[in-house]
Amino acid sequence: MTNAGMYVWVVGPYVAIAIFVAGHVWRYRVDQFGWTSRSTQMLESRWLAWGSNLFHYGALAAIGGHVLGILVPAQLTNYIGVTEHSYHLLSAAAGTTAGVICAAGLMILVARRMLFPRVRVTTSYTDMAVYLLLTLIIGIGLYETIAYSALGAGYDYRATVAIWFRGLFILSPKPALMASAPFIYQLHAALAWLLFALWPFSRLVHAWSIPFQYLGRPYILYRRRFAVTRR
Repeated sequence: MTNAGMYVWVVGPYVAIAIFVAGHVWRYRVDQFGWTSRSTQMLESRWLAWGSNLFHYGALAAIGGHVLGILVPAQLTNYIGVTEHSYHLLSAAAGTTAGVICAAGLMILVARRMLFPRVRVTTSYTDMAVYLLLTLIIGIGLYETIAYSALGAGYDYRATVAIWFRGLFILSPKPALMASAPFIYQLHAALAWLLFALWPFSRLVHAWSIPFQYLGRPYILYRRRFAVTRR
């Protein structure tokens, strides 16, 4: 393992995690009023509805796939009866579907930013960096899923990438495993860490502002678009 590999696959992730945590603390302390998605729904709503829903549902499905593939050890899935072949088929089908949906939503959101002047002027350099990183990460992820899993012989990233990733959180990193993975997987992981480092300083912080307090409340009020005519 070279020094460069040690910095990329050990130091880099820990730096990104530190920025991710400290950045959120800083952002919450100094910019609570900016802790939103800075919605532009009032400026344009139709494209936003389609793009946002497709992107968020696709992203949630993709995150679920990453949890199953990276955080859950292969020994556990084998133990419950999911063979490597079955996992390969499930990963290819579910990953492609989630990736296509997520990519379609992102394309609509990016096009919306470009085509509607009132929305375009609200776009910051940070927004553009986030969109660029998301485009690259989703595009590379789709390529991995289609080229390796769906059309190719497959690559058992659970034996390399997954073990390296889990090792970071138990303070037992194994950078040699990540260094042995195909370059496309290395690039995918490196860009993901860059996105995590940028996360606290972007609109993405709204992901932690889900209004859980509304769950189970029987008295949520909705405004009508038009006033009700009293009789």
